[in-house]
Parts: sequence; structure tokens; C-alpha cells
Amino acid sequence: MPRDPKHDILFEPIKIGPKVMKNRFYQVPHCNGFGSEKPFSQAYFRALKAEGGFAGVSTEYCSISPESDDTHRMSARIWDDGDIKNLSLMCDMLHEHDALAACELWYGGPHAPNMESRCVARGPSQIPSDFEFLTYAIEADKDDIRHLQNLYVAAAKRARTAGFDIVYVYGSHSYLPQQFLTPYYNHRTDEYGGSFENRARFWRETIEMVKEAVGDDCAICVRMSTDMFMGEAGTQLKRDCLPFVELCDDLVDVWDINLSGIAEWGEDATPSRFYPQGRALPWQAAVKAISKKPVLGVGRWTNPDLMAEAINDGKLDIIATCRPSTSDPFLPKKIDEGRLDDIRECIGCNVCISRWEIGGPPLICTQNATAGEEYRRGWHPERFTKAKNADNDVLVVGAGPAGMECAMILGKRGMRRVHLVEAEDDMGGTMRWIPQLPGLGEWARIVNYRKIQIDKLKNVEFIPNTKLSAKDVAEYGAEIVIVATGSYWSTDGLNGASHATIEGADASLAWQATPDQIMGEGKELAGDSVVVFDNDGYYTGVSMAEKLALEGKKVTLMTPLGTIAPYMHFTLEAPNQHRTLHRLGVEIVPYHLPSRVEEGVVVATHVYDEEGHEKSFAADGVVWVAQRRSNEALFRELKDSIGLDQLKAEGVDSLYRIGDCEAPRLTADAVFSGHRLAREIDSDDPAFPLPFKRERRMVDDASVAFEKAEYAALYAEASLS
Repeated sequence: MPRDPKHDILFEPIKIGPKVMKNRFYQVPHCNGFGSEKPFSQAYFRALKAEGGFAGVSTEYCSISPESDDTHRMSARIWDDGDIKNLSLMCDMLHEHDALAACELWYGGPHAPNMESRCVARGPSQIPSDFEFLTYAIEADKDDIRHLQNLYVAAAKRARTAGFDIVYVYGSHSYLPQQFLTPYYNHRTDEYGGSFENRARFWRETIEMVKEAVGDDCAICVRMSTDMFMGEAGTQLKRDCLPFVELCDDLVDVWDINLSGIAEWGEDATPSRFYPQGRALPWQAAVKAISKKPVLGVGRWTNPDLMAEAINDGKLDIIATCRPSTSDPFLPKKIDEGRLDDIRECIGCNVCISRWEIGGPPLICTQNATAGEEYRRGWHPERFTKAKNADNDVLVVGAGPAGMECAMILGKRGMRRVHLVEAEDDMGGTMRWIPQLPGLGEWARIVNYRKIQIDKLKNVEFIPNTKLSAKDVAEYGAEIVIVATGSYWSTDGLNGASHATIEGADASLAWQATPDQIMGEGKELAGDSVVVFDNDGYYTGVSMAEKLALEGKKVTLMTPLGTIAPYMHFTLEAPNQHRTLHRLGVEIVPYHLPSRVEEGVVVATHVYDEEGHEKSFAADGVVWVAQRRSNEALFRELKDSIGLDQLKAEGVDSLYRIGDCEAPRLTADAVFSGHRLAREIDSDDPAFPLPFKRERRMVDDASVAFEKAEYAALYAEASLS
């Protein structure tokens, strides 16, 4: 299909200083867990977005010195010539697709824990980080300030040598240059503190020095947070940011405008639970109104109509995406080709971000199972080889996220016939009711995208309202059987804290329920008060509490954990979720585990109370968000009761299970499980994943001899004490 003319503006070239972007799509700096330590993974991940039509692609935050070491989290680094060589691979691969390469120069100040380097960072004042524990900076004197600015200059020159077209003097998310601008961090009384002009001095001087260092070889980008939502102490749009834009507009080639500090950057990386796309547009438009230079900004952009509107209304010049570019690296091409229904839209769950917050693992994506697997597994989100065993029929039992993904990929790999059989009247599994929880409506895209794709595949047939027994499966006529029957919430209080059931817990009773029963079956709890017991630690427990509170019930949310929904800290949803429950009057009881329940009361003990003193909580009803169990009865009957030999006699050559039927996990893991099996359905043993490529230093005899000689030479003159 041809591109819709109303989207033409998105594909106009735009000049950025000495460089030109071929269209208005830009992958803003964002973390992926590869850094410069895994150069092939980094390069292949970024290059895929350039292949998909993004005209500019940036690194994540790129450390300029061992003084800015974010270990245990993985950032890019541009400390030395080795980093230049590793990052140049990314630049080369981006240039192959006619995309500009950007490098976001980063110095964290007190936010850099320096756990690997063991250096001490410098900052405007000696104030501990509001993001890290036990992390302080040296209060920079005049010599330190020159040292810091020289670090930026040296890093910018390295970035230019590596082949980067755009160099950031990055300050937002409460990092160094903006720390000088912000009274919350800057308590100085010299010419670098106090008045706006003084607080802006360090950043402007640094931009001047970097611009002089790279000349016309690189465009200069400044990323700035225009509101920290902290009142007078934090960065403010009108007091600090707009004056700074006016002060530095002559030096800057493009402005990257966002929101928040690092301590609560969910206000920038907005979860869909709380914010629609384009949330930062008013702040971005304010900068656009006074700057003579292009302005780019994130907004979790997935709707091309809203993208074009933002540009046509003069609020943005460049559509910057982070999460949507991971969910669908081919977003620009699909818009260009008029294939809007093929866009794999970001759901705003922030599971990708959770990996960086946890520290260490590569990013993952709920919608796109290939994200992070481009190099190490060789997966491409839009390209599929025909399976070597494509002349087989496949039966997939269960049309939840894993089953849908598996059937879709098997169809794209050319299997002769794929039957996706579901006991309910439509596909989706638990993802049919999860989007009905407060704020999770966009999560329905998980189902919608796959329904559309499956409908286009002539070799895939969806069969609803069909519950298959083990005998039915054995006699179905498919050579390959894949069980994707999901999981269910335990009805007896079985939980991960005690690994035992809870006395009196029985969700078959009218006054007790599980999330499945309330959301999937419509079960209602009578009475005015309810205890929600949550040992899951993610969105389900707090969502049930919020839903019931919105319905007017007095809710007590009890957990044996130290805080409610700790995984929501990693997805950046925690602060606003706490505010929501507080506003609704939900009583939160951490560190408590029910010892028994009776109608009208939940009796619980503190998990660290060795004496076992009990406390009673009045409740008309109880909701058990205790733990999930794999719904594996069908699989076990097929494998254990009928047996693999008898299945082969019936014509079933292979039996597998995927998703929550293996083990209950994140939806992203269920989708990955289905995708992985379909990608490897023609391997020697698809039940076990193929090994992935590991980027690591390999020891050989020559390197061992060299290192030993260096060590011996170092201590040749030393004496033992």
C-alpha cells in the first residue's frame, strides 16, 4: 500500500547542524544492556532500527571516564581506544543504512556508584545521590571543573574518531551538567552557583569546548530535563530551562527535551498505566517556541497521526522513540509503506526498562521477542526462514500469549498447517482480562497484533470453543503437538513465602476468590471490606486492590514482602502506584503472612516475629494473589499417561510445552517461549534452546604468557613485607 499523504511530513529530510537526517524518525538514547563490552550485540541491535527506517540512532548513556562507572548496570563507555574500536562497529553498520549515529556523553556525578572502577566522582556540591545508596561526589573546585570539561572534550574527540555524527552533552535525568543548573544539587556560592547565569556556566562552557573540539564533523545535541516536578529545588521549565535554551541556542544543533530526574524517571519513561503517548509534548512545544534549532522528544509514539500532528502543529521537529523502536524497529518503514496494521505497537509496560533497573541483563520486550537477540541468536523481527520440517502439521493447544506467538511464527516459517485451538470463544488467554485492570488497556495490543497477523496467514487456522482431551490431541492428526495451556492462581493460598498452603484458604467458597475468578469468571465478593493477599510482587495484587477500592470497598493489601509490588520499582510504576493506592485509602500491610483465615477475619503474623504473635484483620472477603501454578494437566496426561511411544503410534512425532505451562513468568517470557520454540522447531531437539553467541574474552597461550610476563615485570623490584 502507498503511504498516506498525511504522513508525508514524517519522511521529509531535516538538517541538524552539519548533518542531514533523511527523515524525522530518531531512536533516542536508551539502554540495552550491551554497552561497548558487547560490541556485536550493540551494533546489531542498533543497526536493525536503521534497517527499519530510523534516520538517526543513538547509543545509550556513554560513560566518558572511569569516574562515571554505573556498574552493576551496563552503560556504553568511551574511555579509551578500545572503546573507539568497539563502538565504531555500530557506527559503520548504521551508516550502511544511511542513518546518523549519535553518542550520548555521560558523567553521573554522585549518581555513578563506581563499583568496578572504585573511582570517586566529582559534582557541583557534596550531596549524596537520591538514586544510589552510600554514594557521594567530591565537591568540584576550579581545577576539578576544568578536569571534568576536559573529560567531555576527550570523549567527544573519541566519538568523532569512532564515526559518530552527533555528540550529546547530556545533562537530563539529573546527570552532571544539569546538576550544576539545578538548585537541588548545586549549593555553590562561587561563579558556578547561585544565580541562573552562574548555574548555567558549567554547561555552556562545556558545550563551547565540545563544539570547538569536534568542529563541523559532528552535530551538537543537548538533552535536557525541563521539569523535575520538585518545586523550587528541582529544575523548572520557565526559571531554568527556557532561559538556558535562549542562552545556548547558538551553540546547539538539536535539542532533546524530556522530563524528570533519575530518582523518579517514570515521569519521562512513562508507563502506559499512568500516561498516554505524547505526555511531554507541552514541555517540548515550549522549547520549540523559542529555539531556532530542531527539537526532538520522546512520547512513546506509536500513532503516526499523532506524530504528524505534533510536527504540523509546530511542537516538535523530530519524532524520537525509545520503547516503540524496540517493540517495532520497522515502525518508520511500515508507516512509509502504509502497513499500519502490521505495526507491533509498544504497550508501555516498561519491562524493557526493568532489565536496566535490575542491572546487568540485556533488555527484553513483551511485544517483540527478537529484541536483544539480533546478534546472539540471529533473530530478525521481519524475516523468517522456511522450516526444514515444514511439511508437518502442528497443533497448538491454547491461544494465550505463548500459543498465539508460536502459531504466528510457525505460520511465517511455512509449516504446512497450524491449528491454534482454544477452549474459550476467542484468543488471548489471561491477556483477555488483564487489560481490563485499571490503567492496563494498552496491554490489549499483545492480543490485537497477533490476531491481525494470524488472520493474514493462510496456513494458520484459529479454532475457538474447542476443549481437547488428551485422547483428542493424540488422535488429532498433527505430527507436532505444542501445549500452551497457561497457568492459574492457586486457590488454597499456596505461596512463595512459606511454600505451603494457608489454613482456611479455599477460593471455591463464596467469600474468597482469585484474580482469575474475579476478572475471568465474573465472581463477586459480597460485603464492604476485603483483604488482598499478594505474594506475586508485580502488577496483579496492586491492580486487584485498586479495582476493588474503585468499586467502593475498604481494601487491605497484605504482603510478606517489604513493600508492595517490588517489581514495579523496576518498571518505574511504583511511585505513582503508591500514590494511587494512598489516594484511594488502601491500607498497606507489609511483612505479614496469613496464618489462617476464617469467614470475616484474616489472622496474620509478622514474617520476622519469631514468637509468632498473631494480628487479626477484619474482612468480608479475601483475594488470593499468592502464586501461580502451571496448568499442565493435559501435558502430563499426554506425556505420562498416554506416553510418547503411544503418541508416536498415533502419528504424533513431537510433544512440547511453552509459556506458563512450563513455568509461570512474565508475559514477555511467555511470548519469548512460544517464539523460541517456533524459531527452533527444526533443530535437533527443539525442547532445549540452541546455544547463543557469547561475547567474551577468550584466553589463549599467547595472552596467558603476555599477562604473566607483565605481572612478573611489575613486581620484579618489589619486596615482600
